[in-house]
Amino acid sequence: MNAAANNGVPAPRFGVADLQLHTAFGDGMASAREVLDRVEHQTSLDVIGVTDHDDVGGALEARELHARGDYSFELVTGIEVTTRSGHLLALWVDEPVASFRPLGETISTIHGAGGLAVIPHPFSYLTRSVGQRALERLLREDDPRTRPDGIEVANTSLAGRVTGAKARRLNGERYGLAETGGSDAHFPEEIGKARTLFGGTTAAELRAEIEAGRTRGLMGDPVPLRAIGVRRLLEQQVRGLSVTPRKVLGRPLRRVARALTGGRT
Repeated sequence: MNAAANNGVPAPRFGVADLQLHTAFGDGMASAREVLDRVEHQTSLDVIGVTDHDDVGGALEARELHARGDYSFELVTGIEVTTRSGHLLALWVDEPVASFRPLGETISTIHGAGGLAVIPHPFSYLTRSVGQRALERLLREDDPRTRPDGIEVANTSLAGRVTGAKARRLNGERYGLAETGGSDAHFPEEIGKARTLFGGTTAAELRAEIEAGRTRGLMGDPVPLRAIGVRRLLEQQVRGLSVTPRKVLGRPLRRVARALTGGRT
């Protein structure tokens, strides 16, 4: 509908965001620059979220490159934090968030840092995910400090696809959280395959829509495995098994090593 047919009022503009992207700073297979260039030239995304596992460094690297470039989309810094109950997306944060803390405590920390907390690939049994009982127990507390801001109902990874319909149904029936979509892309071909639909086009408008519970998760077609290839899939799995535990456990392991060697390491 054009402006004239709508009594001169312009039709509202809806934007799309992919709120879960991984880079080679973590266990992704594309550098931050490659991710940004892919978004710019091969998607129609208005906003992206860079959320490497348990480390904000990849998002900060992407933000610096984004600021120096001439990109038509906006970027949100974030982390996919490992809590004791499963993974949690911390969005609009640019400082580290401690791993392996209780779910409610982690959400409160994210809120205290000025960020939003989203439950990714909820209930999935194929990766570390927040389970139904853990989420519902948290929601029963009815504490705004520990209440998640959103729930990912569209995720084109295999882990997200197996329980996405259940998450969407339960959210509609019981939870009432803002819906989000994120591709969980570890390969550049996957970027934008799941999206968050929101009113507006900017990161600030996206945040306001999440806070108001007006966003929607949009599911696209997953990338066929043959388009990625067995070798690259295996390389990513090996990378995930080496990079993520080292980032999560590096500091505790160093403390243990220092204790065992009398501080000589």
